[in-house]
Amino acid sequence: MRTDTPVKTASGTFRPPIPFGSRRGSADSSRRHQPAVVAVFFSLLSAIAGATPADCNEAVEPRFSVTMDSDGILVQENDRPVLRYQTAVQSKDGRWPRNNYVHPVYDLDGNVITEDFPVDHGHHRGIFWAWHQVLVDGKPMGDSWVCEDFEWDLESRAAKLDHDKVTLSAAVLWKSPALVDDDGRQVPFVREATTITVHAQKDERRFVDFRITLQPLFDDVQIGGSPDEKGYGGFSPRIRLSDRTTFVGPAGEVEPQITSIEAGPWMDIASDQGGVTMVSHSGNPGFPEPWILRRESSMQNAAWPGREPVRLSKDHPPTLRYRLVIHRGPASYEQLRNGTKISKN
Repeated sequence: MRTDTPVKTASGTFRPPIPFGSRRGSADSSRRHQPAVVAVFFSLLSAIAGATPADCNEAVEPRFSVTMDSDGILVQENDRPVLRYQTAVQSKDGRWPRNNYVHPVYDLDGNVITEDFPVDHGHHRGIFWAWHQVLVDGKPMGDSWVCEDFEWDLESRAAKLDHDKVTLSAAVLWKSPALVDDDGRQVPFVREATTITVHAQKDERRFVDFRITLQPLFDDVQIGGSPDEKGYGGFSPRIRLSDRTTFVGPAGEVEPQITSIEAGPWMDIASDQGGVTMVSHSGNPGFPEPWILRRESSMQNAAWPGREPVRLSKDHPPTLRYRLVIHRGPASYEQLRNGTKISKN
């Protein structure tokens, strides 16, 4: 389905939900930076389980909508915003130019739970994935973490709607003024393929799945975290925190440290009103990744690969998969402890 022209989809096509970590995805694409706003509606029939083909032809209220404009893609459910994927470059007074991240993200009551351009770390941005060390043939290609001498050139973007989810997809070229051809044009050195799957709210929670594949375009491309004892870098939500925020992993409550913590494949960051559980997929390189956790004024990070850079394989490019579970109210300890329940569905 093309998304560069207005499209309305009927509700007669059903597909089973894709489990977390499935390799099936969308190959649809749209023209880059299409200026027109595109609204895509898809009817969900969750209230009539077991519907017959005749039922599918009846008019029903759309549940999901996707609006694409020149700046990004907004996903809504039942006319309430869920998240926005930023595709156009954003900056603050010309500093920290970046795109290819998710902000804002909303909780189940419509409150924004992510931060962009916070005063303490202006380079932090919603849900993002970035690294301090990006090297081609040993030469630094800027710093994607702090948005310095680094560009994310959007090749294509798309939205695909199924009966219980929306999948956004994007192809992004990594570039830097540190790598140019004879005519001074920047040469891409990584092609990133990212999908973001937003699932329908159910049982006081919502799943949002991220799948990020990094295909190197040169033989020697390396990425690494901060070159210090912290080693932070990779998948990083900048979530609003309070003095009541708690951190809970599979073994119980966790106390953030300056350096990374080995605490299992998931981490719940929550208060009395609700929270977000970060889940690492068992197929991730370095699984289970250590966590960089902060009680205030910072992001939360599933740290990979750490302070030592790793080479990206052309034949087997790494794929990073994470799930965010946005939940209302405090989740029970038994529900959180059951990692299988969280990591599947």
